[in-house]
Amino acid sequence: MAGAATAAPEVRPDLGPPPVFRAVDPARAELGHLLFYDPILSGNRNVSCATCHHPRFGTSDGLSLGLGEGGIGLGPDRKVDASNPPEQRIPRNAPALFNLGAEEFSVMFHDGRLEADSDHPDGMRTPLGQEMLSGFDSVLSAQAMFPVLSGDEMAGHYSENDVSQSVRLGHLSLPGGAWDKIAARVVAVPEYRSRFDTVLGQGAAVSFTDISDVLADFIRVEWRADDSAFDRYMRGEAPLSAAAQQGMDLFYGKAGCGSCHAGWFQTDHGFHAIAMPQIGPGKAARFETHARDEGRMRVTGAAEDAYRFRTPSLRNITDTGPYGHAGSYATLEAVVRHHLDPVAGLMGYDPAQAVLAAMDGVDDQRILRDEAELAAIVEANELAPVDLSNDEVAAILSFLGALSDDGWRQGRMGVPETVPSGLPVDR
Repeated sequence: MAGAATAAPEVRPDLGPPPVFRAVDPARAELGHLLFYDPILSGNRNVSCATCHHPRFGTSDGLSLGLGEGGIGLGPDRKVDASNPPEQRIPRNAPALFNLGAEEFSVMFHDGRLEADSDHPDGMRTPLGQEMLSGFDSVLSAQAMFPVLSGDEMAGHYSENDVSQSVRLGHLSLPGGAWDKIAARVVAVPEYRSRFDTVLGQGAAVSFTDISDVLADFIRVEWRADDSAFDRYMRGEAPLSAAAQQGMDLFYGKAGCGSCHAGWFQTDHGFHAIAMPQIGPGKAARFETHARDEGRMRVTGAAEDAYRFRTPSLRNITDTGPYGHAGSYATLEAVVRHHLDPVAGLMGYDPAQAVLAAMDGVDDQRILRDEAELAAIVEANELAPVDLSNDEVAAILSFLGALSDDGWRQGRMGVPETVPSGLPVDR
């Protein structure tokens, strides 16, 4: 008599070594928590890190392209301050912060302009070169230096405050420069002075790197997200739903998503050109008048890097829209469908999908009308079309939902009621 049929063993994708997170001193995380939500770090004391990276919007801001300095309100409700309007929109979508504390995240920003590199001072390469401060404990810490120096994001417009004046004059890491001014503001607040005494030692000097280091510790703790249904499946603790299992098989199989969205956090940390629609002001220096965003090429100068952008992690992806380096797609389904045929997605793109605050005197669709620029984006595209049915797309969306760790919604520390500066908290 034949024996009973044996079920085929489950085959889990090979994701490599599991992620590593460094241990964090709770006192440092608590200090970073307060500073993250405190507008004291901005030039005009009106924008905090949380303004563009808020838990209500998946640690982003819910906008395709945000408004930093010169904006009022939070999330998609943020609008232009008519009494002090922004010079332009922030040119790229605010990235989510989930799992940036994992050691594998050694490249920051859509173009990777900040990255770990042992050939450079302090083991990282930045656009500031020799002007870069020393003492950051990681690239996660160092990335905090960029928003506070950006007039569009946190520093403020020229001559509005002492920080923005230093930035426009190029006085960044000089003694008494922008970073020193921010650090001096912080330690002038008695509670911050006391808390830094606790984590650094009584009366220790506090530099901007100390501020950014505790901000990084807070991010490591607060937005660690590695206990999703997918993680539990990978650990052999629980099966995926039938739809998510089908989507995972497609993701790592027929659809080919896993070739770039690799590893435990579904990113190869590399850069790829996939013909994402370009909207907004583009990434241009103040003296430039174009609205292009050539991505990684602005960092490396290599023609083959044109229109390449960093592969985002897909953890908690259902909560982090809009999607793409310019936030062109408001829904997850729309950006998944773009991946199936990027050229068709670009050429048929409907700009009404973008989530943008009303702003006078801007032309957000310049590139979409520029035939030569569209042709260049198409030429750079690396993805071949993939034919999936509607049911298969729905299955992939189910799998992407299984990448969410819902524990983050409650937050480990949450949004503080008040901050030591006494300034308003974005809630």
